[in-house]
Amino acid sequence: MDINEILKHVDHTLLSPQATWVEIRKICDDAIKYHTASVCIPPSYVSQAAKYLGERVKVCTVIGFPNGYSTTAVKAFETEDALANGAKEIDMVINIGWLKDKRYELI
Repeated sequence: MDINEILKHVDHTLLSPQATWVEIRKICDDAIKYHTASVCIPPSYVSQAAKYLGERVKVCTVIGFPNGYSTTAVKAFETEDALANGAKEIDMVINIGWLKDKRYELI
């Protein structure tokens, strides 16, 4: 398997709380150049990135990042919002405490 084949399966990611649009646009440009599977970015940039990228690269975002402490209802709302803004992939963080407590119905 060569590097180009590997990159087709990689999410190019920038989830820093200090990320700016200039930095997000840079990873979008890199994703186009290297043909990555997607860009994974904060939800607040999904709409802007989706418009910028068009159909060239999928936009992925995270829900409940980084700790997964949001309730299921909040995560559902965030997911619907991200999809409406153009996200094509969702990475959702589960509540590890609930998992450890075996509260599966809440996850």
